[in-house]
Amino acid sequence: MRAEVGKQAPDFTLQNQDGEQVSLSDYKGKNVVLYFYPKDMTPGCTNEACDFRDNKEKFSDLDAVIIGVSPDPVESHQKFIDKHDLPFMLLADVDNKAAEDYGVWNGGIERSTFIIDKEGNLQKEFRKVKVDGHVEEALGYLREAS
Repeated sequence: MRAEVGKQAPDFTLQNQDGEQVSLSDYKGKNVVLYFYPKDMTPGCTNEACDFRDNKEKFSDLDAVIIGVSPDPVESHQKFIDKHDLPFMLLADVDNKAAEDYGVWNGGIERSTFIIDKEGNLQKEFRKVKVDGHVEEALGYLREAS
């Protein structure tokens, strides 16, 4: 299944930083901001994660959860969360299956964000994301949609 705006978002089950199995479908009834990023602890990915962290309350006010996904393993995600006090879950897509389903794997992750509504439908995609200003752009979309 391939991600397509206006259609059901591809479901997946991946391990979070605590090694727990998490499925996208677990979040039906909430808006989901699903962002794919290349690598823990790198400058661009750290800036993006910290921007999401600093705006978490604004997303929560819009009934949205933030979920980050990268090919890094669970242990790396836990270190990234601990170092930067990230208040959201990071999922380990070590085989790049979710990234392939969302069309963001091209031999590496193409930084991308997907807004999924409470029914599990893909409402908006931001591809080839530039970190500066991106979180505000995603927030603006959610505000308009609510």
